[in-house]
Amino acid sequence: MNSPPASAPAPHPFTLRLALGLVGVLIAALTSGLNDRVSDIALADIRAAIGIGNDQGSWIISGYQAAEVAAMMIAPWFAVTLSLRRFTLGVSAGFMLTGFLLPLVPDPTLFISLRVLQGLFGGALPPMLMTVALRFLPPPFKLFGLAGYALTATFGPNMAASLASLWTDQVSWIMVFWQVVPGMLIAMLLIGWGLPQDSLRTERFQQIDLFGMATGCSSVALLVLVLTQGERLDWLNSPLIAGMLLTALPLLLVFLINEWFHPLPLFRLQMLRRPNLAHGLLGLACVLILGLSGSALPSVYFAQVSGFRPIEFAPLALAVGLPQLLIAPLIAALLNIRWIDCRWVLTAGVGLLVIACLLGTQITSDWARQNFWLLQILQAFGQPMIILPILMSATSVVAPPEGPFASAMFNTVRGFSSIAASTLVEVFLSHREQFHSSVLINQAAGHSWLMTAPTAAQASRSLPLLPDGSISASDNLSGFATLVRHQATVLGLSDSWLMLIGFAACLLVLTAILPKRVWPPQTLIQPPFRNK
Repeated sequence: MNSPPASAPAPHPFTLRLALGLVGVLIAALTSGLNDRVSDIALADIRAAIGIGNDQGSWIISGYQAAEVAAMMIAPWFAVTLSLRRFTLGVSAGFMLTGFLLPLVPDPTLFISLRVLQGLFGGALPPMLMTVALRFLPPPFKLFGLAGYALTATFGPNMAASLASLWTDQVSWIMVFWQVVPGMLIAMLLIGWGLPQDSLRTERFQQIDLFGMATGCSSVALLVLVLTQGERLDWLNSPLIAGMLLTALPLLLVFLINEWFHPLPLFRLQMLRRPNLAHGLLGLACVLILGLSGSALPSVYFAQVSGFRPIEFAPLALAVGLPQLLIAPLIAALLNIRWIDCRWVLTAGVGLLVIACLLGTQITSDWARQNFWLLQILQAFGQPMIILPILMSATSVVAPPEGPFASAMFNTVRGFSSIAASTLVEVFLSHREQFHSSVLINQAAGHSWLMTAPTAAQASRSLPLLPDGSISASDNLSGFATLVRHQATVLGLSDSWLMLIGFAACLLVLTAILPKRVWPPQTLIQPPFRNK
């Protein structure tokens, strides 16, 4: 039988000093997220600099992400036990130090090992942001704190392309890792000065969930490795992938059973009986998939069809990322109005993303940057309009002593879903490209006259054959193959946007069924929940 949660720490007055401490945690969490995305985009430059091949180099990203998600599961428990201020300062220092050392390590194996260690430190930072927002912010400011947390999902990912292109094209690949140093120094100064120091709670070690930590972290890390390495190793045709999957699933089941009965678990699964919290976790997974329609899909188009470097399409990502600094607080202020139902704001946000996806399905190989501006504007408003209502609704049913449990579950789902979403879209797009490429080639082979130029002088890459059926020139044939590949990519992207509309529909159905009406946090007396 589960023991009741421990009483909440004594509340602290919300002062400028405490506010700056919260800003420090926000900077640390955003820096952690940027580090992950920037290194992912700059992977080719990193591999070239340290002399590592594509296969081995893929573990630079996989190892980091596996460690990152595993750390998200256990960070809130250790923050409560060791004190929030002490733990946040410790992992911030470790994150900064490993980032500084990485470019100085010449050995690939040691480089990957150090990268995994950095993933452990980096994964522990986003849960701290939600934890401090739920604990320290007074009701009138709580939604603005959650807006800061939402920036880790909307601001950071859309800023990564600009930073990656700046470092690799204009400065040095070393800055991909050293960029974290100034941000973390500022964050540590603010955290150390602003956050109050709680006492150690060493008695919690007597009930430490070591079995849950071992099974949960191992299962999630293995699943992340399966997702990130599966396509490269041909999924279940690889003994390594099959072995990791067959190990991860039983471990995950054992972990969930253990958490249900453990007196001091990492996850308090009984909280999922609350419809708003269950909706929050499921909705967060859906919105992370939808968010890729404004970042991953346009970047694929510009990289594979237009042949752009990241710096050339970075302004499009900035069009989503930079406005979040203004839009997220505005949405938070809107949700603080009592008569506004956050479920309708969420529905409106989904509608904006659906419109963006529908516009994306009309993509052609003639599109340029100006064709994407409207899509990006819709993304800039739609993403925070979904994420903030989800956070508001879910956290409204979480009592202060339950904050660490909610933070662990939310951040683990967020971290894992982000990786799963990227893998899903990447695999779906790859398979649709192969399908369309096969269809186009078969059509071309069966209708060769469509590729035949009237005269030899009119032969080109779109008409590579001469009237007698022979090839006009090898360059023309190569150009025709490139046109086919580009068209297959365009059709695959159109299918991907259409697939994302299906996830938007799932989110709308979940919103109509699960969550109950909630009121702004500053409302002192809340009427009973009732469905609307």
